[in-house]
Amino acid sequence: MFSGIKHFFRLFTIARTLARYNAMFPLDVIAPSPLLHRGIYVLTLFSRRSGDLDKSPGQRLTQALESLGPSFIKFGQILATRPDLVGEDVSNELTLLQDRLPAFPSDQARQIIEAELEAPIEELFSTFTTDAVAAASIAQVHKATTHDGQEVAVKILRPNIEEAFARDIATFRWVAEILEKRVPSLRRLRPVDVVDAFADMVRQEMNLQHEAAAGSQLRENTANDPGFRVPFIVWNRTSKRVLTTEWIDGIPINKRDELVAAGHDMAALGTGVVRNLLLQVMRDGFFHADLHQGNLFIDADSNIVAVDFGIMGRLDKRSRRYLAGIMRGFHTGDYRRIAEIHFEAGYVPRHKDVGEFEQALRAIGEPVAGTPLQEVSFGRMLAQLFEVTESFEMQTQPHLLLLQKSMAMVEGLSVSLNPDINMWDVSPPIIRDWMEANMGPIALLQEGLDSAIKLFRYLPLIAEEAEQQVKSMTQDGIRLHPDTTNILSRRQGRWQKAQTVILGIIAVLLAIFMFSDLI
Repeated sequence: MFSGIKHFFRLFTIARTLARYNAMFPLDVIAPSPLLHRGIYVLTLFSRRSGDLDKSPGQRLTQALESLGPSFIKFGQILATRPDLVGEDVSNELTLLQDRLPAFPSDQARQIIEAELEAPIEELFSTFTTDAVAAASIAQVHKATTHDGQEVAVKILRPNIEEAFARDIATFRWVAEILEKRVPSLRRLRPVDVVDAFADMVRQEMNLQHEAAAGSQLRENTANDPGFRVPFIVWNRTSKRVLTTEWIDGIPINKRDELVAAGHDMAALGTGVVRNLLLQVMRDGFFHADLHQGNLFIDADSNIVAVDFGIMGRLDKRSRRYLAGIMRGFHTGDYRRIAEIHFEAGYVPRHKDVGEFEQALRAIGEPVAGTPLQEVSFGRMLAQLFEVTESFEMQTQPHLLLLQKSMAMVEGLSVSLNPDINMWDVSPPIIRDWMEANMGPIALLQEGLDSAIKLFRYLPLIAEEAEQQVKSMTQDGIRLHPDTTNILSRRQGRWQKAQTVILGIIAVLLAIFMFSDLI
């Protein structure tokens, strides 16, 4: 009861801020009841600022979220991926949400570093800049030099940031729970799951040691990708609240004029941004999910250098298969297959009609079928796909939200670098290569063989567990007849022989497939 009252007053404070910026329209979606909706409006009328009415709703909401602080900036960035919730115009405005805050004092930064790394800062670095070179909602960055002459970037978590986020996330979840109970039309959007996914994302982002591990994995995955680079991690200068990485000298990717003046190939950079994200998504199932313009630089060798690994996305192989099928289906106009994939994945309930869903998908794809490909927005098509699923009771898939956000960001960046880029020319080869490597007959057979081998490896453990269960039963007074024991013993021997035979058969079948003219 007390926590509910606390959350209500927090919600009231949020509503007042929205009112000051004439951005109350989100309450049309989230107000738990008409009475509460009207009450908030009446209580906040005095806060209205008519001077903001010349701005669009999305611009006003963006300003309000920035003024509410770090949690709301981050949550606004997630809302930018949900045009089905806030509308396409507002979604586009929220993509411009700036994650910039005033820096906290450098003496606090030094105290945090010394406490975390358990040494005076003079022992850790030969130089350490007084002023932060960047400051965002969760952390800020200082430039430093190690005693061996290596220039590094030192990222320090903001003081008391964990408590601030925990308070706001608790309110978000309280609202989400009310919505799921009292607004049936919003249940398919799974607001509680969305908030939980957001909370997990923020918790991971506030653990800089976790971010370091993500950066290290991304660097390893992309080590052989031409034109893309990830800075190395300085592990002995990294902890939960401090992250030290290689310093990057480069031009921010949004400084197009500077890039042109430096002689970089804009077309190659535009293609590279898209290509590298798709490789991370399809090949690795692990991708940088915060590829906004502040996190990408172009170095002197025209490499795209990614920084800030607090938000990473993961897709298992099953999800990647469905994604590849959907993307190929839109590319080839096979709307029936796209519809079937949604049903196979369980995204759309079985009681819905696959033919009607195919028709709805055709309404998305056909209007752009004759349009020049460079004029077709892949990100917008993904957004429309989410919108059309409402009438088919498709539940929100939280693990796809980061992918949609990343695709929209990358598409915008690539077009700003090269207005003539053709997303559909870049995407199909990567999707085709991945499908051939992972969905062809040999790949599926190899996957089956791997699963079988894994099963056989676990069989001794299963047998041992069964033996322990039998012993336990025997100790409790249950005894097996000697004939039963002999039968079980003989069957165990036969099963061990059968394992060898089955593995041999699978090996022969694999060889036949590999060398057959049919493949």
